[in-house]
Amino acid sequence: MFRYLTAGESHGPQLTAIIEGVPAGLSLSEEQINVDLARRQCGYGRGGRMLIEKDQVEILSGVRWGKTIGSPVTLCVRNRDWENWLEKMSPHERYRDEMIRVTRSRPGHADLPGAIKYNHHDVRNILERSSARETAVRVAVGAVAKALLSQFSIEVCGFVVELGGVKAHRPELSLAALKDLAAKSELFTYDSAVEEEMKRLIDTVRDAGDTVGGIIEVTVDGVPPGLGSHVHWDRKLDARLAMAVMSIQAFKGVEIGMGFKSAASTGSKVHDEIYYDSARINHGEQSGFYRKSNNAGGIEGGISNGEEIIVRAAMKPIPTLYKPLRSVDIVSKEPYEATVERSDVCAVPAASVVAEAVVAIEVADAFMIKFGGDSIEEMGRNYQSFLDYLKAF
Repeated sequence: MFRYLTAGESHGPQLTAIIEGVPAGLSLSEEQINVDLARRQCGYGRGGRMLIEKDQVEILSGVRWGKTIGSPVTLCVRNRDWENWLEKMSPHERYRDEMIRVTRSRPGHADLPGAIKYNHHDVRNILERSSARETAVRVAVGAVAKALLSQFSIEVCGFVVELGGVKAHRPELSLAALKDLAAKSELFTYDSAVEEEMKRLIDTVRDAGDTVGGIIEVTVDGVPPGLGSHVHWDRKLDARLAMAVMSIQAFKGVEIGMGFKSAASTGSKVHDEIYYDSARINHGEQSGFYRKSNNAGGIEGGISNGEEIIVRAAMKPIPTLYKPLRSVDIVSKEPYEATVERSDVCAVPAASVVAEAVVAIEVADAFMIKFGGDSIEEMGRNYQSFLDYLKAF
């Protein structure tokens, strides 16, 4: 229902996304999307390219006078660095220059497996598309998904909860309050007590010519029960979320709710007991059913259960090091130190914005599958009908 495709290379002219399924009548502006693009470029530990690019989106189709019209939405994020790569990344044969081929593959990147897969002897053909620069336009798509979800009071927020082993502790605050704390943090964390320790670690790692990873957390509030399905493997909401998050460059692990900790606990300490109180409905809650804990992370059997959806994911340290690791030239087969591309020391804060985007996309898709219509007004009627049913269930 909410489908998208991205195209573009890191040093090409632009990144493009085409989104299909956005209902008519959704308020959407470039300014809305640019807020998230700016957030993606922030964060302590970012590298030199953030000084070159100032990402701005252009809406090229699907929106008229500030509202979507039901046709595919095309988004474009131009690469300002393209002017320095006009010949090196040109589509025209006349600019071919074998002397600028990149043949030294970098450990931890797609360089070598990609070159083998696509029969390239210039790693540039792989690294340009596998670069995390691609996530800029995915964040733009995520902003559209968040605009859709916000129409139904669903909010998606990403945070940094661990960096290089330094762990943040989540305060007992509302999601709105946590979001405010993260907005004031250079590391997008809600724990100011450990932020300086995290920054010192980044400084130490930078001085050593190394990189550092961490763990992000995405929380989705206001999700109704019933999104996703148990009947097919590819309709399970947690499976869709896991695939989306794992598709982000440098991510190596994902968990929902209690996740891996549940493997070391007994069932009585893992599963969330179910309660019912009809008075909740009178206080504005969607349903009388509720849980006092949320170890399931808002999803049971592949279906949202009405609690907050909580997704955590691990990002490995960026593999491009300023003190490069050993590798092998793919042409000469001689050993070399891996090629150094311009890179970050730590991109975990930026990755939390990307994870927020891909989670929003999957939740929006699941929401549209259940309540979809050709216009926002039709979706609103479908959703209200479900809420009425839910209160009476």
